[in-house]
Amino acid sequence: MAQDNELKIVFTGPMGAGKTTAIRAISDKPPVSTDVGNSDRQAHAKPTTTVALDYGQILLDDGTTVNLYGTPGQERFSFMWEILCSGALGVILLVDASSTTAIEDFRTFIAYFQRIGYEQPLVIGVGWHLAQDEHQLEGYTKELSARGIVAPLFDVDVRDREDVLLLVQTLLCLLEARVMETGHAS
Repeated sequence: MAQDNELKIVFTGPMGAGKTTAIRAISDKPPVSTDVGNSDRQAHAKPTTTVALDYGQILLDDGTTVNLYGTPGQERFSFMWEILCSGALGVILLVDASSTTAIEDFRTFIAYFQRIGYEQPLVIGVGWHLAQDEHQLEGYTKELSARGIVAPLFDVDVRDREDVLLLVQTLLCLLEARVMETGHAS
């Protein structure tokens, strides 16, 4: 990454997956959030929810600024997903594995990004489950495979800075590999 570059990464996923928490965990500056009182407690019991976006920023050692955007999780705000992904270099999809609708939510987000033709690198973080469940990630792997998607998939704690940075670093490595691949193709 070159000096003075600015990169844009989007965190997306269903309501309660931890997008706001993940951005807070790694942002070098106090993040901006558009959380409001949750009026859909039946769908998710959390007290607040993002209605427009979250925004944070990290500065890499080489001076590159990484702008972090978080999407709202409810489908009724899906128009924001495409707006926020415009110009993004990649997407980090977070999933709350403890949710009874986790796999369905995962399918919804994967299908949406395939439908809009979003071909940027994708990294997936699955959180909020018991670490001793070694088969937890298999369902997500099968869903990706069924759709012909190759994407790194990690078991993460979105409250843990190192776990979230792993997702960002993985995405940046995928971006760098694409740049190198493009350079070799010319």
